[in-house]
Amino acid sequence: MTDPIHEGESEAQIRRTALYSTLAQVPAGKVVSYGQLADLAGLGRAARWVGRTLSQLPSDTKLPWHRVLGAGGRISLPAGSPSGDEQRARLRMEGITVLNNRVDIQRHGWRPVEHCG
Repeated sequence: MTDPIHEGESEAQIRRTALYSTLAQVPAGKVVSYGQLADLAGLGRAARWVGRTLSQLPSDTKLPWHRVLGAGGRISLPAGSPSGDEQRARLRMEGITVLNNRVDIQRHGWRPVEHCG
């Protein structure tokens, strides 16, 4: 039996849609890890896939890609690279402290349950 909502969409399109809709919910001033985002989107253990997919976003995307970090709050993009510098600047503009290439997940981590009603 086919799913009428996703009829005609490839598995990759369905996965990207789940990823993007979950990422769009991460509020300003909060961050998630690649693995947490994959889990919240129902993609299982797909942290690397999330990273690759986000790296392919167009430069004018409205999705908050800068709020996605490596495990333990590590910023994966290299300091000094254009995208790495942009990520750090965007995080700081949202009031997120970046120290030693890391963000304090306890302080800034997104916990969706806390943001529901």
